[in-house]
Amino acid sequence: MDPVADALIRIKNGYQVGKKLVNIKYSKLILKLLNLLKEEGYLHTVSEKDREIIVELKYSARKPAIADIKRVSKPSLRVYKGVTELPSVLNGLGIAIISTPKGLLTDKQARKEKVGGEILAFVW
Repeated sequence: MDPVADALIRIKNGYQVGKKLVNIKYSKLILKLLNLLKEEGYLHTVSEKDREIIVELKYSARKPAIADIKRVSKPSLRVYKGVTELPSVLNGLGIAIISTPKGLLTDKQARKEKVGGEILAFVW
């Protein structure tokens, strides 16, 4: 199974059932992706324990911080975009997570750094 899709689905399902904590299988890529979501204000905390990542989901007035997550590039169909083709999610209300030569970046950071890459997911 695709580890990025698995992590995103676990977060999405956790929000749908109102969980506070979600456990995700450890990988460096997933840890970087989750820390990026935390920096952007979509997750409360991200911590490692025994080869697992424990994510504390963020709620505001009992509403999830993430309305939806969509996996874009998949192992069966990779999606790459240059800096001029980077998508804007909901006219800037959401973010695109992009794997670039400079690491994982949001669409705004990638434009600022003038790099393109593989579009991993949309979050809003």
